[in-house]
Amino acid sequence: MKTIAIAAVFAAGFGAGLWAAGQTPQAPSPPAERVTGIGGVFFKAKDPKALRTWYQEKLGIAIQDGASFGLFLWRERQDSSREGTTVWGVFPDTTKYFAPSTAPFMINYRVRNLEALLTQLRSAGVTVDGKVVEDFNGKFAWVVDPEGHKIELWEPKAGY
Repeated sequence: MKTIAIAAVFAAGFGAGLWAAGQTPQAPSPPAERVTGIGGVFFKAKDPKALRTWYQEKLGIAIQDGASFGLFLWRERQDSSREGTTVWGVFPDTTKYFAPSTAPFMINYRVRNLEALLTQLRSAGVTVDGKVVEDFNGKFAWVVDPEGHKIELWEPKAGY
């Protein structure tokens, strides 16, 4: 009787192990709204003009006359009719634009529906700046990650 009980426990454990091994772990589903790409990379410099010139001369980053930034032009992989830009910019090291972050950089992420993403982030407890700014490029908003980095979110207008 003892042998049968041991065999039954072993068989049950072995069967459960086989069943568990056959289960595929589920990856967390992505949020409904999400970042679609990098819209820009911004960083601080002691001498922004000299640094922009260095990047322009040494790495070939095209900076338009009178502008403080460069643009990288591209097309979306899933829909090549959709054009996009990624901005590269240097700010003075005294800028308050990155505040409250003390980091010397800020990343701008492209999004498709800024309002929906902000609602989603607020409900998830993310620190969201109260303002949304709209200009000729599109709509902008800012959030702060858990380590205090300010992040710019951008819903570009068509052609950006």
